[in-house]
Amino acid sequence: MSLPSALALTFACGVAVMFALWLASLARRDVSIVDIWWGPGFAFLAASAFRLGPGGRPRRALLFGLVAIWGVRLGSHLAWRNHGLGEDARYARMRHHHGERFRWVSLATVFGLQAVLQWIISLPLLVAQLLPGARPLGALDGVGVTLFATGLFFEAVGDLQLARFKADPANRGRVMDRGLWRYTRHPNYFGDCLVWWGLFAIAAATPAGPWMIASPLLMTFLLLRVSGVALLERSLVHTRPAYRDYIERTSAFFPRPPLRRNP
Repeated sequence: MSLPSALALTFACGVAVMFALWLASLARRDVSIVDIWWGPGFAFLAASAFRLGPGGRPRRALLFGLVAIWGVRLGSHLAWRNHGLGEDARYARMRHHHGERFRWVSLATVFGLQAVLQWIISLPLLVAQLLPGARPLGALDGVGVTLFATGLFFEAVGDLQLARFKADPANRGRVMDRGLWRYTRHPNYFGDCLVWWGLFAIAAATPAGPWMIASPLLMTFLLLRVSGVALLERSLVHTRPAYRDYIERTSAFFPRPPLRRNP
């Protein structure tokens, strides 16, 4: 199968799953299930390409294994975090705004858009699976694994620390500024960014991998400017007055020691 045909097939698989999720959201009246699929969806696309590509290449197994670990962890965390909470407030506002039209709006702007974004961001993984080349594992792969492991640490530990903080009733209304959150306001998003640059570094060791740099750039942009840092902080500065002080002393993204307050 040619590369364009294989890529088209992986895209079709991703769209089919998203369409099924959309149907499930209609039955449940809850669009939030799309968020849970964000991580596992990448592992699903990588698995589709893994089955289509040539066997016996360790880099293919390495990439698939890493993205599967990341995707399953993220999906499991979001499923646990959202259990019993009902539809996310973002989607509830959209549902109220669009009324009966929301089912079609959600198909295009939520499920359809996410299917396209997942596939574009997955391109380094897909191309590396389909055209792995014969180059053995080397230093670039080591850099990629290191970035991935560091990112997964920030993401997983940051999520765990925040969950424990929120579970304590004494912290209601307070700002989380402990652990990794002392050094960056968004350790989970910073970790997510490192994960994708690590995966790209491994994919870059394949013949067509370096041309897929748009993938980690897009993910970084989304995390910083669209669905990550910017979206979350717009609400936090209004709901938690102490968050402005947290902003003044703590890095938004890249970890660094907190600034000392003037006496």
